[in-house]
Amino acid sequence: MLEDSDSKKASETKSQVEVAATLELKETSQTSLENDFILPFDGYIKPLEEVPDAVFSSRMMGDGFAIEPTNDILVSPIKGEVVSIFPTKHAICLKTEEGLEILIHVGLETVNLNGEGFTCLVEERQKVTQGTQLLKIDLDYIKENAKSTITPIIFTNLPEDSQIQVLKSGYNEQGTSNTIEITLKKR
Repeated sequence: MLEDSDSKKASETKSQVEVAATLELKETSQTSLENDFILPFDGYIKPLEEVPDAVFSSRMMGDGFAIEPTNDILVSPIKGEVVSIFPTKHAICLKTEEGLEILIHVGLETVNLNGEGFTCLVEERQKVTQGTQLLKIDLDYIKENAKSTITPIIFTNLPEDSQIQVLKSGYNEQGTSNTIEITLKKR
């Protein structure tokens, strides 16, 4: 169950959030893959279990975490390419140069907004760097017309025995780097 965000915000101070991702691969020894990742929104980090949508909270689409955004510009967390933009502009798929695929799904049940409240700032197949502006969102409109502003960030093609581990939660600023570490481990 989600905590009341107003009481949580009041009790939290602005602190950096570290998100760690651990990939466990059967055939490799423990190595570290440098995969720079910055947070794409200002906001509150939440584990997927707290996302009030079973598709995300049960990890049907992959592992990850979520952000409850507090600003209106979504930026690219990675250097790579825009793979796809949903026709309703509520979700974007990115791919890192190493091939890691990331789905950023802005809000819940936002597909029903039919693109209202979203302005796309990039095109499919466009190369992006960290911080490239992807979407401008009308946060107030989404709050009023969708189930939630919570934004799942899903790593859709992690190896089967891999997981994302969220080490801390709380407020974090957009662009914060060194928040995710991907480690390949051999069993």
